[in-house]
Amino acid sequence: MNETTKILTIQDISCYGQCSITVALPVISAFGIETAVLPSAVLSTHTSGFTGYTVRDLTEDLPAINKHWESEGIYFDAVYTGFIASPEQLDYIKDIIDSRLKPDGLVFVDPAMADHGEFYNGFDQDFADKMGELCKLGDYILPNTTEACYILHKPWKETFTLEEMLDMAQELSSFTKRHVILKGYENENNEVGMIVFDKTESSAEVVYNDKIDYVSHGTGDVFASAFVGSTMVGKSPSSAAKISGEFTRKAIEKTVGDENHKYGVKFEQAIPELYDLLREI
Repeated sequence: MNETTKILTIQDISCYGQCSITVALPVISAFGIETAVLPSAVLSTHTSGFTGYTVRDLTEDLPAINKHWESEGIYFDAVYTGFIASPEQLDYIKDIIDSRLKPDGLVFVDPAMADHGEFYNGFDQDFADKMGELCKLGDYILPNTTEACYILHKPWKETFTLEEMLDMAQELSSFTKRHVILKGYENENNEVGMIVFDKTESSAEVVYNDKIDYVSHGTGDVFASAFVGSTMVGKSPSSAAKISGEFTRKAIEKTVGDENHKYGVKFEQAIPELYDLLREI
């Protein structure tokens, strides 16, 4: 990595609540990477566990921002997309990737639209189909099992066998240029696993981390942001997945037991340990 590496992350700003850009910006920056942001929307809080939150959709701002960047000659080494606020934004984002990404740049797509068998508020199958088209621009896609099932038009269930997960990752390879990172496998040893599928080699590896029985909003963003940073500093996909899983686990450990902290995980407190993970893995 050289000193001029720049990443653009496109997702929402939740002014309160540890998710999306409020995770991506500090985590990726912790890798020493310059991180620019393009908000898809601004919310007073995130949508899980809060009521009466405000939302300002920024769809109409995206093409104007892209035009200004074009006039300034601004380009990026990578684009990382997360929560997208509307189907219309997906077309604008494709244009931004086409025009602002350097020729050898990388695209990371976290299709943040569903979890636990359900769409987030405002999303449906039509959106999932459009998200699948955005995924096809990605060098790396990072779906959970719910998102994978919607993209593939498959029924979701709470648990999948390893064989089912491997098959699903292979099917998802038609929605990426290079790699699938499929999250959500759990084994009998109380471990959570990710399927790391390499499309060019048609090969898969399972990466495990110890499971913590704790559910929180924003852990997917913590994982994806750490994966982007790890990859951009030269880690292999499997190493990046292991680092990101361990970093997410450590962030959860910092949070468990604090009954007043139900809106995210304390990833900030785990950042010093991220540097140890980068040296060790």
